[in-house]
Amino acid sequence: MNNDDIVAPGAGFDTHPHRDMEIVTWVLSGQLAHADSMGNSGVIYPGLAQRMSAGTGVEHSEKNGSASEPVHFVQMWVLPDTAGVTPSYQQQEIELADTLTPIASGAVDAAVTLHNRNATLYGARLQPGDSVEVPQARYVHLFVARGAVTLDGVGPLAEGDAARLTDTGGRVTADTDAEILVWEMNAGLGGA
Repeated sequence: MNNDDIVAPGAGFDTHPHRDMEIVTWVLSGQLAHADSMGNSGVIYPGLAQRMSAGTGVEHSEKNGSASEPVHFVQMWVLPDTAGVTPSYQQQEIELADTLTPIASGAVDAAVTLHNRNATLYGARLQPGDSVEVPQARYVHLFVARGAVTLDGVGPLAEGDAARLTDTGGRVTADTDAEILVWEMNAGLGGA
């Protein structure tokens, strides 16, 4: 699941539960205030990746951390390899570049660890004309977080657009300044 949210100043999501889910949050602009039943609290800002493993169960809230500016963030959810893990929380600053940078993964070295050995989230910030190769994988989900790009074989994608690829990869070229998020998933829905 990929949620692209813009939350008004003073608004947000009250305390609610999750279970057996890996939840990754990436802020595009503004500040997102997080608090959870594990005792974690703080503000997530652009360049700070957050992962919450819900495991056996966790409650959390997310609110706009500003009284005057909206917050724009993407929250992505993947299933863990094993149900019932101990809930955990991790955050790490990540500097995206003009190459695909691992943000969160259970498969490759990444700043943030997932409890899913078949999933990797990459990010890139591109200038007009920059290109990156989307990895060939069983499933790929490309999300245009900012700007506009062209995906070979698909065509132009604008901010907020997504493309899903199966058993293939492809070249993404920035048409404007752009930020992309790419999930590489090498397992089926049942983990096979």
